[in-house]
Amino acid sequence: MADKPTLVILAAGMGSRYGGLKQIDPIDEQGHKIIDFSIYDAYRAGFGKVVFIIKEENEKDFRECIGDAVSKFMEVQYVYQKLDAIPDFASVPEGRVKPWGTAHAIYACRDIVKEPFAVINSDDYYGVSAFKSLYEFLTGDLGEKNGVYPYCMVGYMLKNTLTDNGSVARGCCQMDENGFLQTIDERTKIIKTEEGAAYTLDDGATYIPMSADTLVSMNMWGFTPSVFKELGDSLDYFFKNTVEGNPLKSECFLPIEIGRLINEGKASVKVLSSKDKWFGVTYKEDKPFVMQSIQALKDKGIYPEKLWA
Repeated sequence: MADKPTLVILAAGMGSRYGGLKQIDPIDEQGHKIIDFSIYDAYRAGFGKVVFIIKEENEKDFRECIGDAVSKFMEVQYVYQKLDAIPDFASVPEGRVKPWGTAHAIYACRDIVKEPFAVINSDDYYGVSAFKSLYEFLTGDLGEKNGVYPYCMVGYMLKNTLTDNGSVARGCCQMDENGFLQTIDERTKIIKTEEGAAYTLDDGATYIPMSADTLVSMNMWGFTPSVFKELGDSLDYFFKNTVEGNPLKSECFLPIEIGRLINEGKASVKVLSSKDKWFGVTYKEDKPFVMQSIQALKDKGIYPEKLWA
């Protein structure tokens, strides 16, 4: 399977807004989790391996609820995002329990992912066409041109990614005329409004309107292993310059670091468009809608009743 791309799944989040380990919460009568449908779409598209980035204490649950079934179809590996996996010059601040962010999580895969790979969240549904597009990109010409890394991202319209039940974090994107990502601006608290959407920079004291048609990243990326060195450099900078200002909650965000690579001329990011509507379980109140949406897709014949039979 070495010639096939790998799917890397970010699953080490604490689920604080959801109130539990939402990655292994069933969303249909067959006991499937939302993560099952992403893996199934990746498998059908041609991916050969799946890597779960998790907390070490959750491995048993992941194996029993997801990994063991998937392992009959794809190679499965587990990587731990550890709080103390930091540069030698750094130390874990007293009282810190929150993971260090998505860039830190991806960097944890550097020793086992040696092939082109996709990155997704564990609690989002991305759709069939998104994985097909990623597979085509990751099995195409990935040679560096003039020393520039060839990456990609699947983009969604903001209005198709909002929840009625609270705020969300999104990477807001701008493309050039050739469909390559120019800038990405991480907004951590976006809400749905009657006019469309708005975000806050002061914990909700004030809100700034934004277009509901804004192109956003849902953390669905395609990379070559070249990204690991760059993320290592990003983390060195993060621990030297950022953590001290917010020791308990600061995070190194993958979209921000990829935006930096673009600005520095080190990477190009082709924006791929998904024809499918995104949905996810950010809050417990999102679950009924997700369950209805999954059943509707089954009724259309897009998925069998049992994915891993």
